[in-house]
Amino acid sequence: MALARSLAVAVVGIEGHLVEVEADLANGLPGLTLIGLPDAALHEARDRVRAAVVNSRERWPDRRITVGLFPATLPKSGSAFDLAMAAAILGAAGAVPRAALAGRILIGELALDGRLRPVRGVLPAVLAAVGAGLERIVVPASNAREAALVPGAVIEPMHDLAGVLDLLRGRPRLDQVLPEAAPAARPDPSELDLSDVAGQARGRLAAEVAAAGGHHLYLQGPPGTGKTMIAERLPGLLPALDTAAALEVTAVHSVAGVLPVGEPLVTRPPFRSPHHSATPAALVGSGSSIIRPGLASQAHHGVLFLDEAPEFGRSALDALRQPLESGQVEIARARATTRFPARFLLVLAANPCPCSRARGPRDLRCDCPSTARRRYLARLSGPLLDRIDIQIALTSPSRAELRADRDLAGSSAAAAQRVHQARRVMERRFAGTPWRRNAEVPGPSLRRRWPLRSEATRLADRAFERGLLTARGLDRVFRVAWTIADLNGQERPGPEEVGLALDLRLPGGRHE
Repeated sequence: MALARSLAVAVVGIEGHLVEVEADLANGLPGLTLIGLPDAALHEARDRVRAAVVNSRERWPDRRITVGLFPATLPKSGSAFDLAMAAAILGAAGAVPRAALAGRILIGELALDGRLRPVRGVLPAVLAAVGAGLERIVVPASNAREAALVPGAVIEPMHDLAGVLDLLRGRPRLDQVLPEAAPAARPDPSELDLSDVAGQARGRLAAEVAAAGGHHLYLQGPPGTGKTMIAERLPGLLPALDTAAALEVTAVHSVAGVLPVGEPLVTRPPFRSPHHSATPAALVGSGSSIIRPGLASQAHHGVLFLDEAPEFGRSALDALRQPLESGQVEIARARATTRFPARFLLVLAANPCPCSRARGPRDLRCDCPSTARRRYLARLSGPLLDRIDIQIALTSPSRAELRADRDLAGSSAAAAQRVHQARRVMERRFAGTPWRRNAEVPGPSLRRRWPLRSEATRLADRAFERGLLTARGLDRVFRVAWTIADLNGQERPGPEEVGLALDLRLPGGRHE
């Protein structure tokens, strides 16, 4: 029987699914038929595989070849199946031992001359293989360090098809065997420090509270008040990613094709800051057969910063409402529905009006009519802003304020230590629950399991009765109050913590 099987992995979203590649050789008109829901890139693999086999000095079977990818109901896309297809065909032809194909995953794109090219999504593919009990995985040498991040995986990196065939024939090239130890992560090269944001004690406080509790942040103010500086320093306040989070973020970046060269494991919270011309597809992900994660998913466990937020398209901003609530992006297509994780900290920054000048005593006078200012800020929809926990207005500091604040501005290291301690308090409080940070707790659970005294909530309740807060906004004030209490080392929020949280939600004394 001229039939052989090899194993590959199909990556859908950031989840890997084992795929059995079967090759059958039969008498008849020479040709290659591919079945099993392949996309256009897989149909092109017929020519790539044939050229790679011939240019590797192997004999191409002069028979009718049928290659099936199973399960047939799983959509398959990309070029990572090239190597498994070539090995199965040559195994069916008797050129390589069929037994060598059993229990080994083959991943890689073939160049026409037989070289193995790197592919996206190697990390989730290896995770799926090891989870299924398959430890030996052949990958392109360029993907070897990424693949070696998975504990228990025996990685066999190869440069070309000829090397893979030698391996299957029991003649491996010793210089291509990779040690199982993963490379050490490099230190964070960032030198941005929160103390650089002089004259904005309120902005630094908002950043620290946002980092500790995972609260979304909206900064409004004229140019030069430090909005961008605060946003860029937020990742430095966040703790380093633990092993599970690092692998999850790295898997997203691998599928997106944005892993840093030479640093396969993402250990620091990512930071993404798209231009205001970004489309909804760029933010949440896009694709027809091959769906790639967008910037929201690339910022998973990190910060997504939208500078000049009112300049973004309304549809692009509203596309973020789902991931802000659920922590994931769901993209539906006719053939499949793909989900990407997207639990990020959103930072919006906006000027007060189209001319970018404020109306305060130390700022340039604004000539925009009130209708133009309202129309400009109204581009940020109410439902979107209602999901932003912290909303503050920044003004240009005076020279005296700059001098006085310069000695008071704490460093990012000190703020990060306080954030770390507050998060440890949250982890103890939420032990045994699906939540880890205050911003993740649903409002009903927060009120039922951790109720606050009536004297502590009086000011917030009054703002709610006056229509200054929605029910969702009231819950978010209480979440921020819990974070402030955690930062201060208090057991539960009191009137001062709730008042400060309300002030960070309704700046300018609107709640008084």
